[in-house]
Amino acid sequence: MVVTAIPAVGEGSVADAALADALRSAAAAAPAKPVLVVHVELGGLAEALSAAASTAPQTEADQPPHTAPRPASTEERLPTAEAPEGEHLIPAYPAAERAVRALAQAVTYAQWRRDAADPGKVPEYEDIDEKGAATLIDGLLARGQGLTLGTEETCDLLGHYGIPVHRALPAPTPDAAAEAARTLGYPVALKATAPHLRHRADLGGVRLDLADEDQLRRSYTELTELFGAPEELRPVVQRMAPRGVDVVVRAVIDPAAGAVLSFGLAGAASQLLGDTAHRLIPVTDKEATSLVRSIRTAPLLFGWRGSAPADTRALEELLLRVSRLVDDHPEVVAVTLEPVVVASHGLSVLGASVRLAPPPARDDLGPRTLPAY
Repeated sequence: MVVTAIPAVGEGSVADAALADALRSAAAAAPAKPVLVVHVELGGLAEALSAAASTAPQTEADQPPHTAPRPASTEERLPTAEAPEGEHLIPAYPAAERAVRALAQAVTYAQWRRDAADPGKVPEYEDIDEKGAATLIDGLLARGQGLTLGTEETCDLLGHYGIPVHRALPAPTPDAAAEAARTLGYPVALKATAPHLRHRADLGGVRLDLADEDQLRRSYTELTELFGAPEELRPVVQRMAPRGVDVVVRAVIDPAAGAVLSFGLAGAASQLLGDTAHRLIPVTDKEATSLVRSIRTAPLLFGWRGSAPADTRALEELLLRVSRLVDDHPEVVAVTLEPVVVASHGLSVLGASVRLAPPPARDDLGPRTLPAY
């Protein structure tokens, strides 16, 4: 409930006592709801508001005057640093918008405290092979101080944590593309993976639902005519996944905050608008649920405008598995799953990259703190 009182000057103005009675009635009608009072004139009204907030009976001497408040000077209008007498303090704001924003922050903080009281738990998955992943990571790091894994190595590491990745076979020639399609099975997708075309389906570098070799070869010719030689396009062939909503899952090591899990919808629009949500690792089951629902474009996952709802349970499980991977192995300094197609039943990870590096030395004994800028 938001009450705005703008006292007038002269006869007919709202008296302090009437204002106090109205606020007292509003508070009694909904005791569990906050009452926010915003005044243009602050002079002479603090006592009335304090009286309205108090639950103790008032004596006649405690009643505020029934006369209209006199025009206050500039000094009287400014709230003083001293707290008013009594048990209840009345916040004062120079504008109604600031008061509403303060109330919104108070509600957010209260919700955060309720969530912190029951943060959820980090689930255990029986199919996670932590020791196997550690052995693989140690062998890979023996090659150098830091490296970005290749396709096969990435699939192997993610496989230890129950995250299957759809294979993408290189297709440097039309014949190689046809052979790859026969290996994977039709229908397939033909994609250009050059840096300027990767994850940019809007530019036309992807051909989907190719049902036979004729369609594949025709699409291959179209891509090379539009974008250049195969050496520049770096085309790959991948088996088609069920249609759904494309999302991106990332995990990075932030120098100030530590390991952070990020989630958002795929596409240039989400990136330009910064529609990405973040949580600290390890992520609990409740945090994974809130992470999926915290982005502005989340309605697309829940049947927006009659579309089929996506399998958000499978998406939340994927987030938890990526969180476990990074939490169990500090050598994993970056993980990107893009795109992840979340269908009505299940999901498909179509692209993945992982970067490894020796864990940084930690000489701080306490919790990580934000730097003083």
